Amino acid sequence: MSKLLIVDDESDIREFARNFFRKRGIEVFVAASGREGLALIISESPDLVLLDIRMAEMGGLAVLEELKKINDRTRVIVVSGTEDAKTVEEAKALGAVNFIHKPLILDELEKIVLAEL
Repeated sequence: MSKLLIVDDESDIREFARNFFRKRGIEVFVAASGREGLALIISESPDLVLLDIRMAEMGGLAVLEELKKINDRTRVIVVSGTEDAKTVEEAKALGAVNFIHKPLILDELEKIVLAEL
């Protein structure tokens, strides 16, 4: 079974995405912060991470940088409510495999995530 980690400080997005992907037979873990996400990356070794860029305490780019030090094979899809080209470029330079904009469109989210799992 594929493992997906969702790291987002918005609880409604975490829970919605968790339920959505569990119904598709994917084992889903959620984290409310970057530090919590890094701990789950170490303990659960997810195949794919949906990573919010803008989070308090530790932003998504910092998480992505640390994640790649822990396990550079883990694929990451960056999620953001802003369409900042510089942020997208930074995320890709750090190893993100794709980028999704908020608000999330279910068909797009499902297509992109399932293609990476």
